[in-house]
Formats: sequence, structure tokens, C-alpha cells
Amino acid sequence: MSDLVVSLPGEGLREALGEVPGVDFVEWDLTGAAPRERFDIVVPPYWGGARQLAALAAVETRLVQWQSIGYNGVAKHLPAGMPLANAATVHEASTAELALALTLAAQRGIPEFVRAGDAHRWELRSFPSLADRRVLLVGYGGVSKAIEARLAGFEVQLTRLARTAREDRNLAGEAVAVRGFADLPEALADAEIVLIAVPLTDETRGMFGAAELAALPDGALVVNVARGPVVDTDALVAELQAGRLRAALDVTDPEPLPADHPLWECSGALISPHVGGDSTAMLPRMVALIQRQIARLRAGDTPENLVIGDWA
Repeated sequence: MSDLVVSLPGEGLREALGEVPGVDFVEWDLTGAAPRERFDIVVPPYWGGARQLAALAAVETRLVQWQSIGYNGVAKHLPAGMPLANAATVHEASTAELALALTLAAQRGIPEFVRAGDAHRWELRSFPSLADRRVLLVGYGGVSKAIEARLAGFEVQLTRLARTAREDRNLAGEAVAVRGFADLPEALADAEIVLIAVPLTDETRGMFGAAELAALPDGALVVNVARGPVVDTDALVAELQAGRLRAALDVTDPEPLPADHPLWECSGALISPHVGGDSTAMLPRMVALIQRQIARLRAGDTPENLVIGDWA
């Protein structure tokens, strides 16, 4: 008889995990009747939002293993008292890669060159470097540290800013200074590139409004790989339409961005459809996390990344 029951969505996780002795894997995407009355671990689908979690009210579940790092809106739909772990360690590298790709593409004019190439036009233009730029990294969690590590070879002047001022350590183990949110206006006034990688909370919702964007120097680049509502979309569109700021966005508000939204028409905007963590790196890292959670439950240890609920 299996000692653990683990529910997986139909997203390739079952095949990637293979057979694990003593574990009964069942497939359930949280729609339709649950295949069991009790689960040790439920992994919801990556796409579909938090509303699907309401289906768990009908079953006994020890742990919900979310597939995203962000979990804003989850508590509203998760049955009371049910523990949930996020997917820290899974998406940081991919999200940091995209953040750097968006930054480089926007700085070096890649969208303009692609459009010219599509029209078979050889247009010689000069664009700003990433080297020597004053970069402000807003947020200093796992994604931000991964971004910092990838910026290390680009010769930027980096300022770190998070909720509380502190001394922290980067991924290389070096001590670094982190300024607090209270310093945001001053930090923005000195930034040429702003990389946003904060979680969406009541404190960060609308964090970059008209006043904050106005504090940035002319020509500054805003890169958002956090959540769309961290930035006031109307205020950003106004700055882009005026040609004063530029933006490279993996997330928007609203999302998906409607086809007739004015953000699409802003010449200074580079937009990707919220794909920061969705790369080939996701599946093996998600598999590794589930394997570690199985091992922890077997050992009687607290799961990794517990962000909602208590573990008895």
C-alpha cells in the first residue's frame, strides 16, 4: 500500500517524475471529481489562477504545492487552514534571464532592428549601452539576486532596494548594502534603468505611480518582471506616449493585455506575455522540488517554501 498520495496536473510532471516507490501519483487538474478523498500533496495546474483552489474544500490535503513563486490572491480561494508552499527555486533563473534579455534588447535597440529587418531596411543607429548605467534593483529576493548575478559581468552601477534597509548577501556570498523602500524617491531620481522584482502585496500595489515615474530621469528604462499591478498602467502609458520613458514588460495590468490597449501602440514599450518563469528550466526544477517535498513529508520534516498556513 502506498504511503503517500500525490496529485499532479496533466502538464508532463507525471512522466518527468517517473516511478517513486511508496508514492501513488494520481492525475487531477482540480476540475471534475477528485480521484481520492485524501492527498498528501496536491500540485495545481501552472495556469488557471487561484480560483481553482476552491475545489480543495471537498478533500483532505496536507500540502498544496503551488507552481509559481508569486501567490497573490491565493489565500482568498484556498480553504482555511490548508498549508501552501510556493515554487521558490524553480523560476528564479529563467525570470532573471528574461529580465536581462528585455533590458539588453531595449537598451541596444533590438526591437527597432527587428522591425527594420522585417522590412529589409539597413538602418544604422546608435543606442545606449548597458555598461556604465546606473541600475536600480527594486526587491531583493530570489529573483532579484538571480538578476544581480547575471548583471555582474555588465559593468553597471547597481543600487539595491527592498522593503527594509539591511546588509544582505548576494548569490556569491558577498555582503551587500540594501536600501529601504523609504529611499525610493531618491533612488529613482538617480536611476537610468529600474528593474522591478517585488512580490505583489498591499504595499507594492501601485508602487510605481505617476509621482514615482515622474521622479525618473528622461530616457530611463522601466523593466517589470514582478506583477502588472505594481506599476500604474495609465501613468506608465502617459510617460511612454510623451516619449520621456521607456519600458520593457513581462507583466501588465490588465493581463492578458487586450488587443486594443494603448500600451501596444507605445513606441518605447517592449512587451512579452508573462513568460519569465516559463522556460525549459521549469519542469526539471519543479520535479526536483516535488521530490524534495516528498522526502520531507516522509521524514516528518516541515516542507520547503511554506508561505500560507502552519505545519503541524
